[in-house]
Amino acid sequence: MASGKITKKNKAVRKAKEHNKGCPVNIKLLEGSALKYKKVKPGKNNCPVWIKQSHLEYEIELKRMQIELMKLQKHMKATGTRILAIFEGRDAAGKGGTIKRITAFLNPRLTKVIALTKPSDTEVTQWYFQRYVPHLPAASELVLFDRSWYNRAMVEPVMNFCTDEQHKRFLKDVPLFEEMLVKDGIKLFKFYFSVSKDEQAKRFASRKLDPLKQYKLSPVDNLAQKLWDKYSVKKFQMLNESNRTLSPWTIIRSDCKKKARVNCMKYLLSNLEYKGKLTAKELHPDPEIVISGIDEIKHMEKNLFSPKVLHG
Repeated sequence: MASGKITKKNKAVRKAKEHNKGCPVNIKLLEGSALKYKKVKPGKNNCPVWIKQSHLEYEIELKRMQIELMKLQKHMKATGTRILAIFEGRDAAGKGGTIKRITAFLNPRLTKVIALTKPSDTEVTQWYFQRYVPHLPAASELVLFDRSWYNRAMVEPVMNFCTDEQHKRFLKDVPLFEEMLVKDGIKLFKFYFSVSKDEQAKRFASRKLDPLKQYKLSPVDNLAQKLWDKYSVKKFQMLNESNRTLSPWTIIRSDCKKKARVNCMKYLLSNLEYKGKLTAKELHPDPEIVISGIDEIKHMEKNLFSPKVLHG
């Protein structure tokens, strides 16, 4: 193409820049805006905003999954189904963002997000699982743990918040505890969000610059990169000891947050029955994003002494 040739695309970009002169800059649009205003036509008082096609596709797919979740909740209310979803992973892996999208349009009376702070002086003296039991789902409830009893599998031993004996005892007890929950009728899902070391570093840097994300920063975050390999060892122990037939782990590759969110929802929905459900093909998660616990264990066994090859 000749260097001075003006294409239709160039004309459109130039025209958009002219329209955009009086528009606010450096403002991130709220999720859903692209889909909401997709059919708005150019006008004197309108600001053109360029987005990636992939982002628009993400918003469309996200909305479809959120509608499915509402169908599921209607079914849960009618049948009394109890669902417990645990979200684990390294800091900045995308757990909270996924939970936020899952719960966005659900009835808050039947949906609970549990993100416990550090144990009180009294709780420290109790049976370890005791502080979590009151938050287990009742009939028709969906409960999502943003970190759970698995703090004792990774964060606590790495940060020396528990003894070696407490850590070992937990790994022996947790399969039995979860077996009781499943046999009592609770639908249990355990998601581990796997983020790479480089991507985690980028997200930490973003938190420091974005005033809307700074609340997420903590002293533990500052050590996450330094203690990366220790966390990997504890993750391997956790998966080996607690990945059971009744309570398996599901790994979510989360370097791309958008893909992680949608595919986590797809996995959850595809493993539950409810009226009006989409086809199996439409709810089939991407095998590059959703990995079984046993496959992750095999991956780690093969590469445990090659840290750079390991996923987060």
